[in-house]
Amino acid sequence: MDSFMKRALELAVENVQSGGQPFGAVLVKDGNIISEGVNELHKKYDVSGHAEMLAIRRAQEQLQTNDLSGYTIYASGEPCPMCFAAMYFAGIKEVFYCAAVEEAAAVGLTTSGKIYDDLKKSREERTLSMVHMPLNEGQANPMELWGKRS
Repeated sequence: MDSFMKRALELAVENVQSGGQPFGAVLVKDGNIISEGVNELHKKYDVSGHAEMLAIRRAQEQLQTNDLSGYTIYASGEPCPMCFAAMYFAGIKEVFYCAAVEEAAAVGLTTSGKIYDDLKKSREERTLSMVHMPLNEGQANPMELWGKRS
């Protein structure tokens, strides 16, 4: 097994032993670990405190960039939709994972699969109600302002 995946799994095991969930991640560039993370939901009461999210945040802060093109994530578990989206926005193009979403569901970690399923549905059919509220006439439009930037 690859040394980067071994490290992600080591982080996940340590996290379970300290009361957390079985998720660890390392962010790699040019053969070097740039940052690491474990799920910290049990420590910070922050639902976005996933291993991959924290590895990405730490690297972006350290490097002062949002662009992580050319970086690779090694994760102990298949990334959830939130982490997947963050990787997408950061420009990460390659992810290696060990446990699949189905394996996580088998031990009671079921949210990711449900979210992936919900995203396949139309907005109207999703579990989370999303209501479009258009701007009122004459109201400042932040999207227009953004589009007019030079």
